[in-house]
This record gives sequence, C-alpha cells and structure tokens, in this order.
Amino acid sequence: MYNHPNMPAGQTGPGDPAAGDDEVLARQARDDPQAFAELYHRHAKRIYRFHLFRTGNANDAQDLTSQTFLAALEGIENYSGHGSLCGWLFGIARHKVADHYRRRRNDAPLESAEGLRHPDPSPEETTDAHLKLAQVSGALKILSPEQTEALTLRVFGELSAAEAGRIMGKSEVAVRMLVYRGLRRLRGKLTLSPEVSQ
Repeated sequence: MYNHPNMPAGQTGPGDPAAGDDEVLARQARDDPQAFAELYHRHAKRIYRFHLFRTGNANDAQDLTSQTFLAALEGIENYSGHGSLCGWLFGIARHKVADHYRRRRNDAPLESAEGLRHPDPSPEETTDAHLKLAQVSGALKILSPEQTEALTLRVFGELSAAEAGRIMGKSEVAVRMLVYRGLRRLRGKLTLSPEVSQ
C-alpha cells in the first residue's frame, strides 16, 4: 500500500485524515504508479456504486469503473487541482455512462441490479447494498433523468451539492432543488437521510 511521506502508515480512505492529500497524490501520480493506485483504492468503491446505480448491471459497472480510472490515469496531467479530485473522477464517470448508453441504446432494467454485490464486500455492505438496490430499483423510475442523476451523485456518490453541480453543469441551488423535488417524489417509496437535501 502506498503511503504519502506525510501520511501515517495505515491511514487511507475518504474518512481518514490522509484523504485531504488527494491533490498531492494526483500530482505524484503523473510519475508514480503507486500514487495512482492509492487514489484508485480511495475512490473506486464510490465510482463503482455510481455506475451500478446508473446502469443496474454489475458487469457494466465494473467495466465502466475500469474505463473511468483508465481515462483518469491517461488524463491525470490535465487535473488542475481546482475542485476535488473526487469530483473530477465523477465527471469522467458521468461521461463514461453517457458513452455507454449512446453505444448500447438499450436500458438495463434496474431490477437486474437487485442482489448484485461490489467485489469483496463485507457482510454489512452486502446487506446494505441489497436493501438499497431493492428500494431504488422501483423508486428511481418515477424521477426525471436530471433528478436521478442529482440524487445518484449526492446519495451514492456522496458528493456535495456544489460538486454535483460542477459535474452536471448546474448551480448548487439547482442541484439542491433537483434533489429536493426528487426526494419529495420518492417520499413513501424510498427512505433516505434528510441531510442529503442540504
């Protein structure tokens, strides 16, 4: 496992103090494959979940996750450090999903995502993912594409409204409104934490 010189051994991941040095790792990743591997380790799970909920298919999600990180590796020199690295990755992921649907032109039903698992999840993650997929599969169908995208970025991508807005090309207020309206339409069908709309 790669450790940045200022990073205590064993401290990695979005919840750790080391997560703030993504920009440093991104600069190092231009010349150091281990630095990019650490970025992959930190963000692959959220990117995978985003793709899974957008496609409803585990194989497609794995494929698109690989494509996202391959594009990130090839374009890491273009990452300017403005905005979060995670937001930049989700921007790439969003384009990969759009490309996927342009190529396929046939939507996989979200019901097919029920019971699918992220590679090597813990039992808690498996249960949580199964419950979320079962709830979301029916509920998201009633939303507009923009509401679905805003909710997916905010809830499953765990991005702030500002980051989701940058990715979608919308203001933070517009994203908040999409999330608010989407949650209002989902009320009674899907239980989500109220702080998501903040």
